[in-house]
Amino acid sequence: MTPADALAALQALADPVKAAGMAAYHKIDRPYLGIAVPAIDALAREWRQSLTLDNRLTLAAALWDMGIHETMVAGAKLLEQARIRPDDSGAWALIAGWAETFNGWATADHASIAGQKRLVADPSRLETVAGWTTHPNMWTRRAALVMTLPWAKMENLKPRDLAIRDRVLGWAEGYADDRDWFIQKAIAWWLRDLSRHDADRTRAFLAAHGARLKPFARKEAARHLAD
Repeated sequence: MTPADALAALQALADPVKAAGMAAYHKIDRPYLGIAVPAIDALAREWRQSLTLDNRLTLAAALWDMGIHETMVAGAKLLEQARIRPDDSGAWALIAGWAETFNGWATADHASIAGQKRLVADPSRLETVAGWTTHPNMWTRRAALVMTLPWAKMENLKPRDLAIRDRVLGWAEGYADDRDWFIQKAIAWWLRDLSRHDADRTRAFLAAHGARLKPFARKEAARHLAD
């Protein structure tokens, strides 16, 4: 499977009408093919099963660099699995490199899902993520919260994981005065997920810093606390 083959497979599913709608919806200046995510996921699953890891990494990098919405999604989905052996193969380095240039929530979130799995596999990689919290690119700063969402959802945490949870909450605290909607939404997302597993920490955060959040983010963060 060459990058040209993968692009041709995606182009065969293109829908110009849907592509125009997606461009209007996402508002990010890049080409769109108009392909639904499940169809991209199906192709990526086939490619994952048929390619060696080295070939998969090469294809993922090439698809992302094409800069087409659907090729970027497909590139991220090629790396979207919990176990990659060897785990030092370069998958994390590739995802982390993408994070430095994220532009738009959709492609960033697909790459971040792949990144979540690499972080859980090796939490020492959080040292890289910590550097994103002061990055000039808002999408990169946001990724620090999106990629660490697994620690908002974990049950029966080990001390190391509890320390990571508190560390990420510290990042969220540092973001609280950021007025960007997507940053506020990411904080709310993290706290909302956390509230289902650690209501006390969520309440403590909102008591200490909730007034600094935008009203919609504060409401979203507390959505499940009364459940």
